[in-house]
Amino acid sequence: MSATPTRRMVAVMVLIPAVVALALWAFAWPAARTAPRDLPIGIAGPAAATAQLEERFEQQEGAFDVHRYDDEAAARTAIEDRVVYGAVVVTDRSPQLLTASAASPVVAQLLKEAVTSQAPAGAPVQVTDVVPTSAGDPRGSALGASILPLALAGVAAGAAVTLLRLRGARTAAALIGAAVLAGITAALLADSWLGVLSGSWWAEAGVLALTVLATSAGVAGLGALIGAPGVALGGLLMVLIGNPFSGAASAPELLPEPAGTLGQMLPPGAGATLLRSVAYFDGSAAGAAVLTLSLWATLGLAAVLAGARRGGRPVVAAERREATPVPAG
Repeated sequence: MSATPTRRMVAVMVLIPAVVALALWAFAWPAARTAPRDLPIGIAGPAAATAQLEERFEQQEGAFDVHRYDDEAAARTAIEDRVVYGAVVVTDRSPQLLTASAASPVVAQLLKEAVTSQAPAGAPVQVTDVVPTSAGDPRGSALGASILPLALAGVAAGAAVTLLRLRGARTAAALIGAAVLAGITAALLADSWLGVLSGSWWAEAGVLALTVLATSAGVAGLGALIGAPGVALGGLLMVLIGNPFSGAASAPELLPEPAGTLGQMLPPGAGATLLRSVAYFDGSAAGAAVLTLSLWATLGLAAVLAGARRGGRPVVAAERREATPVPAG
């Protein structure tokens, strides 16, 4: 057996377990360490009445980021603007909990359990869902499940333009066209057919398209810079890191650090956050996610165009070198 096949055999034997370990770490670690970390919540009511409740939340060091509001109306506005996930309104009778299951059903349930456990014995807690999920997705699970297909579509598009050896403007046009069609298709399925989303149809399609474009441009850009390893790196980054770290199924503030922060810096996490904002909150708190996706799309396309000006992608040059016959000595 020659040395080259032997090295390839050993590489496969080592690489597969390494990928399995990476996948288990990326998916299982955040799930096993789910807990509130600086989770923004509100407390509304007179200072004298809310002081004790606020102290209880602050005793759980690092778990909650408490915001004070004068009354229920201000707390509702903060929830609708995505400043907080929910708020406790202290009244003379019993506490009232305001939640937003559209922001995160997991957080809404967590707050309900936390407030109920701290309420005085015999005092029922009235729960009001200020921004509920759509009727087609009452548990909010379908929206979270939609992020992985978008990531896979983006990776597939980025890999395809690299393997098909498209260059320059043709690559950019292919990526943009694929992203637009993917966004429209996803909106037709998620909004028009399943009823999972309940916002502006075209805005949702735009978010879905931008998420796919940011992912595909990132993968293609890495391919243009470093060749086939760049495509593999982009795929691992978007699917094995970006998807489980996105917080789409729970919330970024429930993931261990740095997973929550890193996830929002990658297209799947930014796309999930932006989709929630557009679908349920009229675009509130969408600025950071729009910026993240735009940067990925812009820098990825710029790398593709720069690679074309240098005379082709590294992977193409490498393949040509391998195909060139070596003259007999």
